[in-house]
Amino acid sequence: MKALKLSTRDSRIAAIGLLVLALLLAYLLLLHWWFVAPLRDIAAQMGDLRDTQSRYAAAIAEQPQLQQRIAALGAGQAASNAFLPEDDPNTAAADLMQRVVDVVGAHTTGGSCTVAQKMPVPNPPTGPGEPYRKAAVSINLSCDIEPLVAVLQALEQGTPYLFVDNLSVYRNPVAAQQGGGPPLEVQFTLSGYVRPGNNAAPATAASTPTPDQTTDMPGAAL
Repeated sequence: MKALKLSTRDSRIAAIGLLVLALLLAYLLLLHWWFVAPLRDIAAQMGDLRDTQSRYAAAIAEQPQLQQRIAALGAGQAASNAFLPEDDPNTAAADLMQRVVDVVGAHTTGGSCTVAQKMPVPNPPTGPGEPYRKAAVSINLSCDIEPLVAVLQALEQGTPYLFVDNLSVYRNPVAAQQGGGPPLEVQFTLSGYVRPGNNAAPATAASTPTPDQTTDMPGAAL
């Protein structure tokens, strides 16, 4: 078979093409992957760092305005009637017990309801930097169903904000055997939060009084 012979012009074009291809391969193998690509990665990282720096600089510039807004929100919280008005959790607990007595006395429609026992419970310690201190009391009621619902709604839906936890409702089996529709025995923990920003130290856990001692307290069971 006779070999195809290229003309001088075609030979020069082929030689130039091979030279260009060799130069491209040499660039990719010797320059791009070793020098150009790392430099492009560094440039992209520097761009990301500049964007991050710009965002932080903008946030730092807004710091005085943010501090003013936080102070205004804190002042609004301190003036809110959502918190218990007392300065001390122990005093707040006594007010909570009297509040229960007042609410029970105001909701007797549809049946009877009495406060069988009430006592403060140890207040949980306040964590570092925590602005809220909790006051809590343990309440025992003897109520018919209709006034019980009204009392719980009045406690949780009014102000200051109060929270009913550990609710237990049962019927006394001894009274049930005697007939006559005995009232329900109700136990729950009622808690609220002392207004933040007061300088009074958190109250220590007081010893739990006995039921006999509780009935001698002011505002005892009805």
